[in-house]
Amino acid sequence: MSADRIDKLLQDIRLLNEDHYALVQALREQILKLDKGVTEEVKYGGLLFSVNKPFCGVFSYAKHVTLEFGLGASLPDKYKMLEGEGKYRRHIKLTSQQDIEDKHVHAYLLLAMKAAQQA
Repeated sequence: MSADRIDKLLQDIRLLNEDHYALVQALREQILKLDKGVTEEVKYGGLLFSVNKPFCGVFSYAKHVTLEFGLGASLPDKYKMLEGEGKYRRHIKLTSQQDIEDKHVHAYLLLAMKAAQQA
């Protein structure tokens, strides 16, 4: 995906909310470090991350940032952080960078990436 589109989306987020921008950047850094094959693209108004198949997305809303998992309903939820009641999707709402650690984001990212690779 075009780096220009990613940069434009990030600039827009930064203009609207500096804290959300910092949170999105912290999430991006963690996601992109998971595997050298992780790619990102602008889709559905946010950033979609894939390793051959999509496994998560990061979206900035007015009051929070969400980390969304397309196959989230099938993920083990050991820490009881996943929200949503749809057939497939689940998400984690984040309001601060501390939430990344407090809500065990890394563990969920690994589970989601593995699930997408096996699907």
